[in-house]
Amino acid sequence: MAELTREMEAELEFVNRLSEDEIDTGDIPEALRDNMLAGERGRYFRPTKTSVTIRLDSDLLDWFKTRAETGGYQTEINRVLRRHMLEAIKSARPFG
Repeated sequence: MAELTREMEAELEFVNRLSEDEIDTGDIPEALRDNMLAGERGRYFRPTKTSVTIRLDSDLLDWFKTRAETGGYQTEINRVLRRHMLEAIKSARPFG
């Protein structure tokens, strides 16, 4: 990654001192609120997978195993958790 020049650092310091009202974003188009949900996952970014051990209720695990699509029950659990995470991000709430 390239180093910042003094001019770039000064510009960043100036922008950091501005209040929200002083920043003109009129030339930036509004992003769709559902961008993260409507986006195509994996096209430019593919999250790394981490192996974990998690204790789940037996009936919950059975439910996923019997209803999982071709990707398998672990893929389905990951998909459900990701959807929940994106909904929480969209509504700016950490959990629930």
